[in-house]
Amino acid sequence: MNWIITENNTKINTNDIPTVSTDEIKSDFKKLSLRVISFFGKQEFENIRLYIILADDKVGRLYITSSLFTPEMKSYESFTQEFPSFHIFEREFFEEFGIKPLHHPWLKPVRINQNKYPFFEMKGDEIHEVAVGPIHAGVIEPGHFRFMCHGEKVYDLEIMLGYQHRGVEELLLKTKEYNNRLAESICGDSVIAYNMAYSQVMEVLSNTSVSPRAQIIRRIALEMERIAIHIGDMGAIAGDIAYLMGASIFGVTRTLVINTMLELSGSRFGRGLINVGGVNFNIDKNMAAKIVKMLDDVSKTVERTTKVMLKSPTVLSRLERTGVVSKENAKILGGVGMAARASGIELDSRFDFNDKWYTSLDVNTPFRATGDVYSRFKLRHKEVKQSVQIIKKLLSKLEEYNSNELITSPCKQLEKNSLAISIVEGWRGEIVHTALTGANGELLRYKIKDPSFNNWYMLALAVRNNGVSDFPLCNKSFNLSYCGNDL
Repeated sequence: MNWIITENNTKINTNDIPTVSTDEIKSDFKKLSLRVISFFGKQEFENIRLYIILADDKVGRLYITSSLFTPEMKSYESFTQEFPSFHIFEREFFEEFGIKPLHHPWLKPVRINQNKYPFFEMKGDEIHEVAVGPIHAGVIEPGHFRFMCHGEKVYDLEIMLGYQHRGVEELLLKTKEYNNRLAESICGDSVIAYNMAYSQVMEVLSNTSVSPRAQIIRRIALEMERIAIHIGDMGAIAGDIAYLMGASIFGVTRTLVINTMLELSGSRFGRGLINVGGVNFNIDKNMAAKIVKMLDDVSKTVERTTKVMLKSPTVLSRLERTGVVSKENAKILGGVGMAARASGIELDSRFDFNDKWYTSLDVNTPFRATGDVYSRFKLRHKEVKQSVQIIKKLLSKLEEYNSNELITSPCKQLEKNSLAISIVEGWRGEIVHTALTGANGELLRYKIKDPSFNNWYMLALAVRNNGVSDFPLCNKSFNLSYCGNDL
């Protein structure tokens, strides 16, 4: 068989991973009709091994295979020609290892791009370019946006990132101890999600068990993070259309959530809460009661403010039919997470990958996706309500595990010759951490994929045929991560 089949948060022996040609992988991909979630290389002496990981979201399975490139093998026939969702993965692989995907239609840099980036150009007497960034107002991270416009109408947008060269993956390899503080700093608005993914992959590789109580507390924090960012983004969308009442109320309401996180962990963003082996802080009855009261207050305010806001014709005129990405295009581009769900693609790794703490909860409700800014706003509203339900149900489960310890001392030795994958549904979408160890249990490769890596081209597509002045609104409706791309 050309693939080894596994599950989320499960280790496999790397010696069991098949080695096949890229042509065979391409043929299998067509037959399997699965989704690529990771595609990366690893140096093996003078050779390069390419790992490909696919997801079967319907049954929560992961398919893994590899292809070996010897020094004389400098190219392969691109997957992207037939399967566009591979485009960014192949570009990254080429940038890191110099193995060229032949006939790739858009083989441009991903991160190493400051010297003469080959921007797309349009010709015409009335065509003009609008350049935005990389330096932005406020605290936005660096990214360059190049618009091709006819008057106010955007014909094309090209996004150039790669200004931050942080070397996160290499830093994780160099550390001799578990480094939760680095993991939670990879993406500052997804502290819990990133730290949880890192902790889970290390726990799998070190055979470290985590108590049910600690697992529940992690998921409560993950949903609090989702609520806080979604409400903040609802306020930012309101601000971008000059609906200042909504911007103010949503902003204040978000603060209630993150201040509760501060009471729980000592950090408004949950820093220091999660460690390999469990969690550092408990949710006792008093803390649980505070969280429930906060959620009730937040729910009432969000519901009331959303209802009033979406009754305004001027609000609807800005949100509806602005920045549309169809379901078909979102699927072609390999969109994930919230942005994909807003276009009608039901992907949610909390429920797709057999996490018993989520799948046991009856919280899924239908969503009518329209693929526009309105849909992305409404989806945030829906997910806030859903996360409130999840937290309350998880808090009730905590009582069953009062005697559990919060944290166990993890084994410092990782399993030899192993690969493990941890997928966590952050508020943007799936965060994928993959770790490989060598013959002595040392980390040889640590690969991270942020949902923004998939979704930046959804934003580029969304602004086509919109006014250039609608770009800030479209951009905020996705709220993608610069640092999630610039690892």
